[in-house]
Amino acid sequence: MSKNVIYCFSGTGNCLDIAKNIAKVLGDTDIVMMRRLPAVRDVHEAERVGFVFPCHAGGLPGEVERFVRRLFIGANTYTFGVVSFAGYPGIGLSKINEIVPLDYHAGISHQSACIWLMPHTLMIPPLTPEKAQKRSEELAAKIAEDVKNKVRSDKAPSAPLFNRLEASVWPKLAPKKAAAFTVTGRCIGCGQCASLCPKGNIKMVAGRPDFGTDCVQCLSCLQFCPRQAINMGGATVTRERYHNPNVSAKDLNETVIHID
Repeated sequence: MSKNVIYCFSGTGNCLDIAKNIAKVLGDTDIVMMRRLPAVRDVHEAERVGFVFPCHAGGLPGEVERFVRRLFIGANTYTFGVVSFAGYPGIGLSKINEIVPLDYHAGISHQSACIWLMPHTLMIPPLTPEKAQKRSEELAAKIAEDVKNKVRSDKAPSAPLFNRLEASVWPKLAPKKAAAFTVTGRCIGCGQCASLCPKGNIKMVAGRPDFGTDCVQCLSCLQFCPRQAINMGGATVTRERYHNPNVSAKDLNETVIHID
């Protein structure tokens, strides 16, 4: 087992990029992806265990909470959490802290994945993708140094009431949003969207994707489509797509990524 382990959920690639940048400073790190059931769950021998994930509707994405509950982490292991968000960090860190008490936590504001709601550049403060990426890399380096030195946060993560309400309602709304997926004639039937879907919600039927309603709204299918053929409602028809420039669709499908 590597000395350090980072559990990561990523939709547009921002969180995976953050995890990689932290891992490069720590060295000897396994990044275990949480888009599906993590391939490594027993990490009680690791010196540091971290979680990097985006804010989804004020809470945790996908089945991250269930996955975290199934991990085996040593009692003396140093733990940390990093949330990526467009406007506010939400309650994700607080939810993980309830399961695995976090010694350290931080947040990084980056581009929005939820382009059916708002353009990806609508973040706080508004930044171009290039400037947001530069800031993300700088903050990840600072966070990595803190984690390397086992700095401890002086207070627990916050859990604002609004975000708690938002996160509780979202699981009921996500299937309804999934029903808004459409595919244009630009589709070439490559099947990348189906291979990316963490829930297996997309099936290829007669060479075209068929969408179900078991969707966690990671939007990897929409953001990484090589022909921009996937939409979710009318708002995304004209909106610019976004995914992290350092992360590919293949990267998201990895189970464990080792960084020396």
